[in-house]
Amino acid sequence: MQGIQLFNLSGKVALITGSSQGIGLTLAKGLADAGASVVLNGRDTEKLNKAAAALRDSGATVYEAVFDVTDHAATASAVTKIEAEFGALDILINNAGMQHRSPLHEFDPLMFEKLLQTNIASVFNVGQAVAQRMIKRGAGKIINIASVQTALARPGIAPYTATKGAVGNLTKGMATDWAQFGLNINAIAPGYFDTPLNAALVSDAEFSAWLRNRTPTGRWGQLDELIGASIFLSSDAATFVNGHVLYVDGGISACL
Repeated sequence: MQGIQLFNLSGKVALITGSSQGIGLTLAKGLADAGASVVLNGRDTEKLNKAAAALRDSGATVYEAVFDVTDHAATASAVTKIEAEFGALDILINNAGMQHRSPLHEFDPLMFEKLLQTNIASVFNVGQAVAQRMIKRGAGKIINIASVQTALARPGIAPYTATKGAVGNLTKGMATDWAQFGLNINAIAPGYFDTPLNAALVSDAEFSAWLRNRTPTGRWGQLDELIGASIFLSSDAATFVNGHVLYVDGGISACL
């Protein structure tokens, strides 16, 4: 394969967790446009159905898998069912995640635990279930969604920062253990994007002004700007890329 054909995902099957909206849904559409069949995941059946219908209307081949990625046993069962019904998974994007903002000295310990389960345990749960099957086939692409907070911190989100730092290091650990079996495991670390998760910040004029001044490109990221990185890491163009965290952040992590 040469040139643009390296990025062709035709015939591939991709599972994207947390994909009923935001980054997950955008990446699902991007992979579908590159030729992949996509499996959407979430816990809200109605919301997932609407997202899948919208993608089908655009011509995508879409399946749905409702399961809780924080439940290890339920995840293992769901992955078995997905492969039996929709085909072997060639690509996994671990996107499910959540945010909670509070000063660290006032942070609710129950929310801290929820962040750990949603942002870290889910990556382990789905990653392990899918990798066990990819290892037997000798190939597979896993992309974990990290964050600019994998490398940086700001006030009010210390536990979230801790979880995304863990995602970055878990990505490296997965690559260290699984690359020998033909798997490629990498992460995409988005900067500040206009997403439902960031709605409160996007609507905050003071924060948006700070962000424009702090980011070399001078603006919020748009979701479509994450698609190229996801296709690259899912494709034959990235066969020797492993354990890498790719920052897509407008340069914010590159400057003081």
